[in-house]
Amino acid sequence: MKKTIVALAALATLAAVPAVSHADDMFSFNAGAVTDYRYRGISQTRLKPAAQGGFDVALPAGFYVGTWLSTIKWIKDAGGGADVEWDLYGGYKAEVAKDLTLDVGVLRYQYPSHDLPVSPNTTEVYAGLTYGPVTVKYSHSVTNLFGFSDSKNSNYLDVSGTFDLGGGFSLVPHVGYQRIAHNSDFTYTDYSLGVSKEFVKGLTVSLAAVGADTKSIGGTKAYASPANGKDLGKAGAVLGVKYSMSF
Repeated sequence: MKKTIVALAALATLAAVPAVSHADDMFSFNAGAVTDYRYRGISQTRLKPAAQGGFDVALPAGFYVGTWLSTIKWIKDAGGGADVEWDLYGGYKAEVAKDLTLDVGVLRYQYPSHDLPVSPNTTEVYAGLTYGPVTVKYSHSVTNLFGFSDSKNSNYLDVSGTFDLGGGFSLVPHVGYQRIAHNSDFTYTDYSLGVSKEFVKGLTVSLAAVGADTKSIGGTKAYASPANGKDLGKAGAVLGVKYSMSF
């Protein structure tokens, strides 16, 4: 298998991890589905639907641990055997000043039985600051990033917000910049603009416009699916439904 194809598919695996809940309840669970699993603007599922779910534990003094899984397609498209992404993470989250919250931690992306010649398993450390409805977050890889050779110390910087529109609706804008160390041809910017609403307790429906500037880097095939040649960063709409509960 060509190493470039592994890298193309590998970047699509920048897995989505839901925000950890730090309510009074110690445990929280979520399960849902999306019409396209996007992370940092890139489709993980060849622009197809995915099933997802996670479990979090809020520990004393602001510490937390959790896990999250999603179905994926990119590894099989690249010739491997895994069809599930399994994330493990832990960190510390606390208010450090009035209305200012710090969140720091480590995140491990695992692809059991991936069978690829270049391992996609990746570890990132992250730090985020939230002030009011706006969050700025920086993620830094301490291993090679998702199969890219010599890509240790890649990083991702993003700004997102959650604005209450009233009536249970929220507006969720986002912009991010993914830098791939020593692989500048694959560095890009992504964006999204979404609306979500909790219709009944714990059940949230979301709709977002999502995309990335993949056509401006390395030509239109920079992030093409190895399976069908479609641009994995093309702008599109993503519909999602998620049920969450805490106990």
